[in-house]
Formats: sequence, structure tokens, C-alpha cells
Amino acid sequence: MKENFEIISGQSPIIMSAIHDGHHIREEIYSYLNLNEQERSREEDPYTAYLTEISASRIVVHTSRFEVDLNRPRDMAVYLTPKEAWGLNVWKTSLPKNLLAQSFEIYDKFYTSVIDMLWSIIEQFGYFIVLDIHTYNHRRDNIHDEAPVSTNPEVNIGTAGIKPAWRPLVDDFISNFSQLTVQHHQLDVRENVKFQGGEFMKWINRNFGQYGCSVAIEFKKTFMDEWTGRADIHHLNQIRQALALMLPQLKEQLEINVQAK
Repeated sequence: MKENFEIISGQSPIIMSAIHDGHHIREEIYSYLNLNEQERSREEDPYTAYLTEISASRIVVHTSRFEVDLNRPRDMAVYLTPKEAWGLNVWKTSLPKNLLAQSFEIYDKFYTSVIDMLWSIIEQFGYFIVLDIHTYNHRRDNIHDEAPVSTNPEVNIGTAGIKPAWRPLVDDFISNFSQLTVQHHQLDVRENVKFQGGEFMKWINRNFGQYGCSVAIEFKKTFMDEWTGRADIHHLNQIRQALALMLPQLKEQLEINVQAK
């Protein structure tokens, strides 16, 4: 049986997460599902687990957000109506209570495991940062019409709930990241334009803000065809290399930030 998620506490205070990368749906609820593979994968965040491999400390979720969305508050973690799922009818009929309960068990187990991981990292280093990696669609209506660039940055940094003490660190990260080149141009990196971040990062900032922070990094799906799911591997690898370049200076800034507190 496939594990719901994987948590690796490595020798690094920089934790990279891909909580929407998963596509797996457990057998017990598969027959209730009303969506096909392509409809599901389009709203998931494929390739984000691949991006997290540059860090020794990682959180990767294998379960699809359509089974349980770990980036939403617990009472909204299972999409029950089309309004909660971009207008999609996720289920053929209502899920039985026992199956719903099993989905919430995954949610609870995940957050308990993340608590254990964060304390482990804090014990090792005294601090941490979680880079919560996501992707988002910019051709939602059809494959030809792109959403306006003015409100859809190439990289959206969500910073909701970050404690003031970590603001210099985040400002440096955004500034330095926006100076990197991908596909022969400087990255268009903006803060809280499209998204401010989901429940996962907000929960970390709310409960562990004394020791670290989390930012959500949303990559616009310019590196792939969001309708077919096919990626431009060269473009994707350039994004990964850009992220990798950020890690040493991010670790240095973390240490400076902690010493200044």
C-alpha cells in the first residue's frame, strides 16, 4: 500500500515541502470519484516533489488533494461541493461517514508528523524555514488564452502570518530570487499577488513562529502544458537550479537573522 506522505528530517534547517504533488487515491473511495485522471492532475501540483529534492529535509505528500487537502483547514480538507473545488463535481454521490473519517485521519497524522519533524529540526539547529512549493494554472479557460501577467506573476511568494522577526529574511529571499535568470530572463517574483499562502504555511507561522517561518512559493505553470501535464524538462530544471542557488545564502541569512534576535 502506498504511504500517504513522506517526511525526511535531514541535516538541514531548510525544509522543502510538496503537499499537493500527490495523485494517489485510496481504493476504498476510488469508486465514488467523479473526476478522470486529467481533471485531477490539472489541479494538483505535479513536479513539485522533484523540486524539493535539492534539500536534505523534505515533506512530500503522495495522496491527492482530491482525497484530502492538507493545505486547507481541517473542516474544509475534503471537497464536498463544487464551490470548494473550482466548480468540479468531485464525487458521484456523498462519501459515507466512515470513509470521510479515514481522510481526516490522514490529515491528523500528517500534522502530528510535521510537528515531530519541526521539533527535531529545532533541536538540531534552533531554527528552520519551510519553503512550501506549489504551482498554479494560468490558462484556466482554455489552452490558448493566458491570464494577465499583471495579476499572475511567474513566481508568487505567499507570506501570510509571518512574524515580524523573520521579515528581513523573507525580504532578502524575494530580492535575491528575483535576480536569478530562468529561460533567458530574470524571474518575475512578487509577493502576495495571486496567493498569500494556504493553511499549511499559516499553521506553521502561527504555531512555530518563535523558531522559524514558512513561505509558499507558487510557480506559474509556464514550464508545462497545464492541460496535458507535459513538462518542458529543461525549463523545469532551470527552476530547480535557481532554487538550489538560493539555499546556501538562505541558510546564511537564517543564521544572521537568529543571531540578531
